Amino acid sequence: MSTVLETPARVVEPTHPARSWAAVFALARFEARELRMIASSLGVAVLYVAWVVRQVTQRQGDYPVLQDVDRDTQGMPVLVGLVVMLGVNRAVLRSHRRDTDRHFDVLVVEPWRRTVAHVLSVVPAVLFTAVCVGVQFTWAALKPGAVGHGSPAELAVGPLTVLLFGVFGVLLARLVRSVFAAPVLLVLLLFALLFVASPSGTAWTSWLGPVVTESGSSSFPSDLLERPAAWHALYLVGLCLFVAAVAVLVSGRRTAVVKAVVAGSLALTLVGVAGQSGGTPPGSTPARDRATNAPEKVQSCLKHGRSTYCAFPEWAGRTAHWAEVVDRVQDLAGGSAGGERLTVRQRIDATYGLETDTLISPSATPGQVTVGTDWGGNRVPEFAAAVASVLVAGNEKAGSTVCDARMVTIMWLALGGESDPMTALRNVRLDDSVSGSAIVLSPTESMSMSAEQTRIVVELLKKPRYDVAGKVKAKWTELTSQKTSTARVAELLGVPAADKSAAKAEADGDSCEE
Repeated sequence: MSTVLETPARVVEPTHPARSWAAVFALARFEARELRMIASSLGVAVLYVAWVVRQVTQRQGDYPVLQDVDRDTQGMPVLVGLVVMLGVNRAVLRSHRRDTDRHFDVLVVEPWRRTVAHVLSVVPAVLFTAVCVGVQFTWAALKPGAVGHGSPAELAVGPLTVLLFGVFGVLLARLVRSVFAAPVLLVLLLFALLFVASPSGTAWTSWLGPVVTESGSSSFPSDLLERPAAWHALYLVGLCLFVAAVAVLVSGRRTAVVKAVVAGSLALTLVGVAGQSGGTPPGSTPARDRATNAPEKVQSCLKHGRSTYCAFPEWAGRTAHWAEVVDRVQDLAGGSAGGERLTVRQRIDATYGLETDTLISPSATPGQVTVGTDWGGNRVPEFAAAVASVLVAGNEKAGSTVCDARMVTIMWLALGGESDPMTALRNVRLDDSVSGSAIVLSPTESMSMSAEQTRIVVELLKKPRYDVAGKVKAKWTELTSQKTSTARVAELLGVPAADKSAAKAEADGDSCEE
């Protein structure tokens, strides 16, 4: 007699939804930790932090324009996003590479939930990017010389770029079961960014990419940027949701809710595309035309000492810095120039948009000096040279054409009051030299110095300031005359004469004839 023992079938109770989501979050935490420990992720994180530290501590950034700083935060997150895309793509394909896919069939976490977990694993990288962006912008905003206004939409582009690349890496792994797909796509993306994509924000197609940075020779007031930043941020949000929802959909979750999210996010993306389709205006608009040709209509003017300073509203706090330079130059001048009432006016050329490098024409208005929207570093001696040229020649247009011995007086006035005049001389010259002939930069048209004029200026800058200042004030009329030769200027200021050949060549050049 045999006995047959029948084992009752095991009844698998349905998993509680809360437990399933707890498993999803646990898997997301694990994958996020694994993503952080990848060598490339650690390397790019260190590089990003080092780059942010350099940006916020460099000396030439003491006078940031915040509507430029917010766009400057968008470049490095692209590199972070590409590394995250590769890392999360390999994480999703880990089970396929190691042939462990079949073991997942006995787990309570379905494939679509694992996809959600991988999407959530990108969040720490997004938060890290947001912190770096916030530190970079906040540090710049807290500097005493900061001007302008940042855009929250522009600041959101960096973190959204990382999120977009991350979720795209998840989707790519669900669509293409190959570890080579993401690297090949990375190469194609880099090729497109470097050689194919147009850097100009004036074309609507350029706004289909995650980052559109535009920069020119000078900063614009924030109301003249006219970038569709808010629409672009909305476009990125919709695109991130759409890619993530499609990844869940192709992972097997084809419910009405998921399909509704796909449709809704696609609609949101298209709304963003429509809103940003105009791009950045490529040229003049009424606001830009007014700021270029009639800045006095949109500027406010303040008096500091003898002179008046007119600036766009966001730059009103910087007029005190301009006044320090004007006072320093005027204190060294003689005759009526020492007490002349100047008008310093901020000028830009916004005719051709953000990405142009247009030279501002010098003003023919007596006593008016042009100052730009950038400050600090080389901009200070350049502005000082413009002030000195107006004091010597009467107006900017006449000062820009000075090619005689008056250049010695102009350059000593501009640099004689500097704490480090030789460094300032090097900074104001196009070739960064302190000998020979060179082009002298200014906010408008440049000026030129001959080799002999440079030699005399260098000798003057080595002398005690009070000694040279007394001679300049005493001989002001002769030093600012077109008829005075370079050799005579050297004699008046106590500089040893040049050799005969150099003196003859300089005398031939004093006539300003081509």
